[in-house]
Amino acid sequence: MTDQLTTAGLLLELEPVVETNLNRHLATAKEWFPHEYVPWSQGTDFDGVLGGTAWSEEQSTLSDVARTSLIVNLLTEDNLPSYHHEIAQMFGRDGAWGTWVHRWTAEEGRHGIAIRDYLLATRAVDPIALERARMVHMGTGFENAYLDDTVLHGIAYVSFQELATRVSHRNTGKISGDPICDQLLAKVAADENLHMIFYRNLLGAAFELAPDAAMRAVTDVVKTFQMPGHSIENFGRKSVQIAMAGIYDLRIHHDEVVIPVLRNLKALETTGLSDDGEKARDELVEFLAELDRQATRFSERRDKIAARKAARSA
Repeated sequence: MTDQLTTAGLLLELEPVVETNLNRHLATAKEWFPHEYVPWSQGTDFDGVLGGTAWSEEQSTLSDVARTSLIVNLLTEDNLPSYHHEIAQMFGRDGAWGTWVHRWTAEEGRHGIAIRDYLLATRAVDPIALERARMVHMGTGFENAYLDDTVLHGIAYVSFQELATRVSHRNTGKISGDPICDQLLAKVAADENLHMIFYRNLLGAAFELAPDAAMRAVTDVVKTFQMPGHSIENFGRKSVQIAMAGIYDLRIHHDEVVIPVLRNLKALETTGLSDDGEKARDELVEFLAELDRQATRFSERRDKIAARKAARSA
């Protein structure tokens, strides 16, 4: 098989792999229900039509950074209509591809439902600010920057993105200080992990079908990776706050997202590459080294800031 595959040809070649991994996913995924992870008894009416109590920050038991991370994660999940449009356009709605698109959408849909219900029942966030942020973010929509390149770029992106999202949800739950929140986000993270495995297996098959094109796609994605919520208002400031708390930072991105996917794919050991494929891999290796250096610098800087704060407190 050469690398001269059209988009339609690649989708056709990968269809049996999609079917196999769809069946594996359906057999592995465990059914769960968002309502079981929401402490409804803590909920009370808000002000407005029902004449309840207005929200104020002291009602929330979450730390500022936990609240910020949960809001970012929720707003990211809220853009599901755009994500569905993108992958339906990329993969189509027929056969195993179409079945996966709709199953993935259904599983992702419950994440936003569950997180929003938890946040509102526990009065963890300002409901008015949250709704306004949702309207702004969904009004912006989401466009897969790699769709205009190749399907391989799209598959490569979601392979890394699903794992990044899993790590973000899981770490947010851990620092929340609320066992219920932790349990809920563990369920969400488990879904994201299964999604990552599905896409990663497709990417692995693509390396066998078109190693040069797959290597180029992986290199391009790793070098330009952005989280799907990057268009959230003030995302830069929020992401710094999240990174400073150790929820998701450059070290985590390098060690727990990029390297594990590449290791599983054996991307850096792939044989049979042409000169173009080798060039793409050389670019990837060079970028990984720089990413590692940047991650170390950030961690050292954060440690120094934490030490200074501790000294002032003492």
